[in-house]
Amino acid sequence: MGRTAVIAGDRLAQLQAWAAELGFEAVGVSRADRLDEEAPRLEAWLAEGRHGEMGYMEGHFEKRLDPRLLLPGTKTVLSLLYNYHTPDPVGRSDEDTNLKISSYALGEDYHFVVKRKLKELLKWMRADWGDIAGRVFVDSAPVMERVWASRGGLGWIGKNSLLLTKGAGSYFFLGEILIDIELPASVGAAMDHCGTCTRCIDACPTGAIIQPYSVDGSRCISYYTIELRGDLPEPVAGAFEDWMFGCDICQEVCPWNRHAQPHAEPAFLASPDLLAMTRADWVDLTSDTFEALFKKSPIRRTGFEGLKRNIAHIERERLKGGR
Repeated sequence: MGRTAVIAGDRLAQLQAWAAELGFEAVGVSRADRLDEEAPRLEAWLAEGRHGEMGYMEGHFEKRLDPRLLLPGTKTVLSLLYNYHTPDPVGRSDEDTNLKISSYALGEDYHFVVKRKLKELLKWMRADWGDIAGRVFVDSAPVMERVWASRGGLGWIGKNSLLLTKGAGSYFFLGEILIDIELPASVGAAMDHCGTCTRCIDACPTGAIIQPYSVDGSRCISYYTIELRGDLPEPVAGAFEDWMFGCDICQEVCPWNRHAQPHAEPAFLASPDLLAMTRADWVDLTSDTFEALFKKSPIRRTGFEGLKRNIAHIERERLKGGR
């Protein structure tokens, strides 16, 4: 992919133009400092066990707070948004007859798609700006992505703990680039526009949003269907609302997502075979079909056995309820 010519000498303008060319919606710039105000919140969240079996959340505490420990010499944190909004994902056309997959997981694994683009952007920066040190991240290292995106002026952290943007909602992947040169920082976090709205809190079937701006990760449907190993706990029986992988409920009810636009990334499109799957097909899912459908999918994280467990759980509760 080539680069569009931009005004020489203005690095921020160059960066924004290149990012847009690669498909990113926006770029935020933050000075790389330790997130001192986040330390007590993170410590309390972990101490309360809100991470459940996600043991990796306990590791690298200081690295989560200070990006300079991830890349020595880091001076700037670049935060980028990449749209994944799919208005009519699998199973949404008829809520009563199909099982559901979170819209972020319909196509190719975002870790690879977005990271490729971040690496390309860093390559372009090095080609024009010299031999700068840099490192890219996409939900794969101890980086507090939403905090940095908010600091970079890309939006505010909503009551469901997701980054919200006034003009485009929350259906975005977040990526970061750490670099050892200074760029002018953005103006800072956007004003909180959640107001008195509690739709995300009210709609969560498992009560995972324990209070505004605080989510118990160990009670989220996404946690149960993706991260949790072994049997699903009885207290959540019947609460999945047909979600077999992930959950979009708190995003679907958010008023700001009325402004969300469909993504334009071919890699995130669901395959015809996936779109053709019926509820009966999911119940009868075989390992061969799983492999064919999800070769490059984030659904591989839960695996065939995990997905079958989720489907069996949902069907069992459905039959109990006479649906």
